[in-house]
Amino acid sequence: MNQTKIWYITGASKGMGLSLVKELLAKGQRVAATSRTLSAFEGFKGNDNFLPLETDLKSELSVTASIKQTVEKFGRLDVVINNAGYGLGGALEELTAGEINENFEINFFAVVRVIQQALPYMRQQRSGHIINISSIAGFAPGVGWTVYCAAKFAVSGLSAALTNDLKPLGIHVTNVMPGAFRTHFVKADSIAFGRQMITDYAHLRASHEKMNSMDGAQLGDPDKMGDIFLRLTSSPNPATDLFLGSDAFHRATARIAQLQEQLSEWKADSFYTDFTA
Repeated sequence: MNQTKIWYITGASKGMGLSLVKELLAKGQRVAATSRTLSAFEGFKGNDNFLPLETDLKSELSVTASIKQTVEKFGRLDVVINNAGYGLGGALEELTAGEINENFEINFFAVVRVIQQALPYMRQQRSGHIINISSIAGFAPGVGWTVYCAAKFAVSGLSAALTNDLKPLGIHVTNVMPGAFRTHFVKADSIAFGRQMITDYAHLRASHEKMNSMDGAQLGDPDKMGDIFLRLTSSPNPATDLFLGSDAFHRATARIAQLQEQLSEWKADSFYTDFTA
């Protein structure tokens, strides 16, 4: 189960990404890790199983170069983990076009760029595993995080569609939807808030305060994710959708029950639009 693989992880300088790097290296895996700056990787100097990559995920050229470096050093590319991302709080009409575009650039379009550049290597190998870190917010939205939820929904949708396209090529795709993990995510440099505030949306601030107050008290242990991902990438039939954390599981269960109830309630209307014989 612990066969050595080559891992490429984005957003690996802190939080969940950094925990994954540490856990995977400790288990003998070979890891290429991206960050905007390499200072967070000082502690890994001298480890020949580790490749630090200063990468601008908004640049196709930078992403292309980083994946090429990974293959040049390790000889192949087995697992891509699209982990980079950040939260954006605020009502939709409070957010500027620039704030919205930037959030989608990192949370969604960076995922697209990485996958596009990784696929030629995986297709040639006829093997590989793409793991996209979405969020429970990409399945069961919370309050006050409209654009962030939308970006994560996009990641989840992309993952589901890619699963169908890539399975015949021997490439697996898993959409991971974590709940709250005890990481760097609730820090100021991992969550942004719209600068404009409209009085009518004051009720959203309670949700934002709740997120801020969770720091250090989240249920999820990021140091256990390495074990999960090793099992996932060693399975002949890996999950296509994986909720991580009991909070994510319960929130997803409630959302599924809500969807089932609405399907039943509006079934007649759904069928009404069909042509009748």
